[in-house]
Amino acid sequence: MSFKSTLIRHQNMVEGLFSLEPQVTSLIETIALCLQRGNKVLFFGNGGSASDAQHLAAEFVVRYHKQRLPLAAIALTTDTSIITAHGNDFSFDTIFDRQIQALAKEGDIAIGLSTSGNSSNVMNGLNTAKKMGCWTCAFTGGTGGQLLDLADECIRIPCNETARIQEGHIIIGHWLCEALDERLSS
Repeated sequence: MSFKSTLIRHQNMVEGLFSLEPQVTSLIETIALCLQRGNKVLFFGNGGSASDAQHLAAEFVVRYHKQRLPLAAIALTTDTSIITAHGNDFSFDTIFDRQIQALAKEGDIAIGLSTSGNSSNVMNGLNTAKKMGCWTCAFTGGTGGQLLDLADECIRIPCNETARIQEGHIIIGHWLCEALDERLSS
């Protein structure tokens, strides 16, 4: 593949994001209200999506562009001792469930990232979050997979290529950070 063809595929994915504007605008309202009420956002995913979850949680807690108070967020993908102990003692399919049970409270938001929309542990984590009274959102691609119907909201990057989907997740995530900076920076 040439550099130009990669950029063209990236450009096509970005152009497809324009259709998500109403959905993403609604998501920012939901997240801002959650944070203003003293609740938090829990991010999680596998592989590259785990890294994206960590990236977005860091932008919330530290800052994006503006100096502001930290925003309550955590990535459930960072504690290797919890993840490996749970995977060993229970199941990799439920590595996020236990953390959500320990850390989430009613009114929090759980955002699960899965490019396919079919990651068992992300689906289980969102189900557990719903049972605990959290609002749930999935960041996926393509058809949305099983998460399309499971999550309260599904932000679907209109693409089927994993790398482009992950790039789309970060673009959406960065826009959320930028919008939160504007709304909550005083």
